[in-house]
Amino acid sequence: MNAIDSLLAGLIDYAGLYPPAGLDMHTAARKYLEYGHSAHRRALGRFVVDLDRFPYLWDAAGDYARGLRLSVIASPEADWTELRRLLDKGYAIEAVEIKTSDPAEIESIAKRLPAGLTAYFETPVNGVSAATLEAIAAVEGRIKIRMGGLAAGAFPSPQASAEMLAEIVRRRVVFKATAGLHHPIRARHPLTYSPESPTAVMHGFINLACAAAVLYFGGEAGEAREALEEEWPGAWQLTPEAIVWQENSWNGDELREVRQKFFAGIGSCSFEEPMRDLEALGWL
Repeated sequence: MNAIDSLLAGLIDYAGLYPPAGLDMHTAARKYLEYGHSAHRRALGRFVVDLDRFPYLWDAAGDYARGLRLSVIASPEADWTELRRLLDKGYAIEAVEIKTSDPAEIESIAKRLPAGLTAYFETPVNGVSAATLEAIAAVEGRIKIRMGGLAAGAFPSPQASAEMLAEIVRRRVVFKATAGLHHPIRARHPLTYSPESPTAVMHGFINLACAAAVLYFGGEAGEAREALEEEWPGAWQLTPEAIVWQENSWNGDELREVRQKFFAGIGSCSFEEPMRDLEALGWL
């Protein structure tokens, strides 16, 4: 496995049900199954679905639904026995994602989750408390951060993002990122698929991966911010052996370690856009 393969392996949890794609369940499930047989299937992670939409998943995918690798979004008030019931029925639920920054709630949820599930707790990039991060670390949970949205104001600054990543790596917690990460390199893009869509500068998932690698291997938040700010594709050099950015070079083993121990991956409502952009860059 070469360097880019190490970085991309299982990188993208497919969230086609959610904006701006907002696909119906039948279409999203069909696309996920198709991506699992595509030339870029190595980059495909889990199918993201709400706990309360599971009946529609069965209607859409039938017996195939039990073969889907799933990440389930649930509210803090969810019926966790329902999650246990779905696991007992054979659904391949690997992770659960819960939006909460309350330390007591994090502790309570962790105690009630079925054993063996990876728990991601969604926290804001701006203003998250040390107590929240420490609570997630204490229950051996993971962190989910939102890097964008449907409005320009939903995108956290590179500075705030780098500082958040530095806080996460300091606690040796694994994170995933979601929203606004359809493209590999930071650039201005439409916020939705409407022809009249406003635009905003979006974070790139390659930028994010490099910022994570910088911090994981002992770099400073300032250098991670520079990685997040980089908008020139020529700043990167890719060889089979390594991905190089500025003075940094990460080989396949190092990138695999970053993915396993710090940067778990991204959620994206599009799988085709990231792959198409990487092809256009000549990186695939």
